[in-house]
Amino acid sequence: MSKLPRIAVENLNKEFRIYKRPQDRLVELISRKPKHTLFKVLTDISFAVAEGKSFGIIGNNGAGKSTLLKLLVGTLQPTSGTIATRGQVAALLELGAGFHPDFTGRRNIFLNAALLGVSDENIVEMENSIIEFSGLGDFIDRPVKTYSSGMYVRLAFSIATMVQPDILVIDEALSVGDMAFQKKCVQRMNQFRADEKTMVFCSHSMFHIQELCDTAIWIHEGYIREIGDSHKVVADYEDFCNSSKSYNNIREDLPGEVESREQSAPETEVQDCRINSVSVQTLDGQDVTEVIPLSTLVLNMEVEVLVNNMEGHFGFAFMRSAEEPIATFLTTNFEGINHGPFQKGEILSITLEVEKFAIRIGEFYVLGGMADKSGLLWYESKFSKLLSIATNKGVGAMIMKSAWTVEQN
Repeated sequence: MSKLPRIAVENLNKEFRIYKRPQDRLVELISRKPKHTLFKVLTDISFAVAEGKSFGIIGNNGAGKSTLLKLLVGTLQPTSGTIATRGQVAALLELGAGFHPDFTGRRNIFLNAALLGVSDENIVEMENSIIEFSGLGDFIDRPVKTYSSGMYVRLAFSIATMVQPDILVIDEALSVGDMAFQKKCVQRMNQFRADEKTMVFCSHSMFHIQELCDTAIWIHEGYIREIGDSHKVVADYEDFCNSSKSYNNIREDLPGEVESREQSAPETEVQDCRINSVSVQTLDGQDVTEVIPLSTLVLNMEVEVLVNNMEGHFGFAFMRSAEEPIATFLTTNFEGINHGPFQKGEILSITLEVEKFAIRIGEFYVLGGMADKSGLLWYESKFSKLLSIATNKGVGAMIMKSAWTVEQN
């Protein structure tokens, strides 16, 4: 007999009442005449998540994803429809949710764990492990209102995952905090999956949705646009997003944008590697500035290893912009490639030949990257210079190698 799902959602609808003025609520109550308009956030949402499976939620900003998560964990109530969950639920939603700002991090550990139904004795046993995983050190005894956004996430993620819930609900946990902590988050989430727990993960990172989730749901303007295998849903969502953009929306200052974003990001405690260069050449070793369609490109990346026993995966991507990949190439998809371990001081030269380059018009960058051995967390990435496509005859964005045959009988 098949097991009941951990999460079952049927015909879920959520509406909010919008008032023009705060006093209209009181006027409506007294006069019994409506003074509000209804704003529909979610309409007829139904899905189920089996025990031990991971479920991804994707969609544009404002689609209703965060509202759906709040409904799942019970912080909002549906207008109509039903939500059934089996087992203990722990959630990591917006920053600071569930924390008392004047309490210290340590007191908030006891508060949050108690809300999750953990006994006082078990909280005491978990306390040191939670603090150690969060890496907050002496900050654990300071009021959380003094914490940065990254520190909030450290503490919240540590509590939510340490109590070992049956269902873990996460909203963009990997978007805040430094890379060292993100690595610990990915490892903890992978362990959660290995223990056959159920996870609901909402993210704008399509790569993590594909790698961490078995199935996914695409919410668009409050409706289900698609639900099914995460790879298929993500591919269709990316195609929709790309087709919604102007074809020639190329940011000329993209490398500068990436550089400034990297400089403002928190530095990690230990950097595993450094990408010294990313270049594009012809087969005879000449640097490429203008690409001829259907030619062979040689992508090169030099990586300097900064720690001993580093293992990882390599990747390249053709990018229209920092947010719009055209094609990606990852060593996670291939066996027989040297993934390490590599030793401190080694210089790695990674080369990828791309035959019959099929883009016909426009401009693009090549992005080189180095990921950890799980393939989920990227240590570092680097853009090449802007490359342009040589003018050629034809119509359409792509050109393909082909052979004509005309027979006269």
